[in-house]
Amino acid sequence: MANNYEAMAVFSLKQGEEAVTALKERFQTLIEQNGAITEIKEWGRRILKYPINKENEGWYVLYLFSAPPEFPSEFLRVAGITDGVLRTLVTRQPE
Repeated sequence: MANNYEAMAVFSLKQGEEAVTALKERFQTLIEQNGAITEIKEWGRRILKYPINKENEGWYVLYLFSAPPEFPSEFLRVAGITDGVLRTLVTRQPE
């Protein structure tokens, strides 16, 4: 049984926009391998409320997807060990 989720990722701009594109595609592929993407909303470059790793800007991407209940923890694990990811948050959406 799949649940609906929303994942917000904030990517570092330190390596340039090409690196951001690669990260977006990497996480899109990860989601597609484990579930189904409903929508991807790219918020783009935003100023952070407070510096993260001495960076003041980040690239925001919102993924809406459905996946099995065990996938969000895997998504967060991969995001935590991937260079260029500043922050991630996954929330389950109501049915």
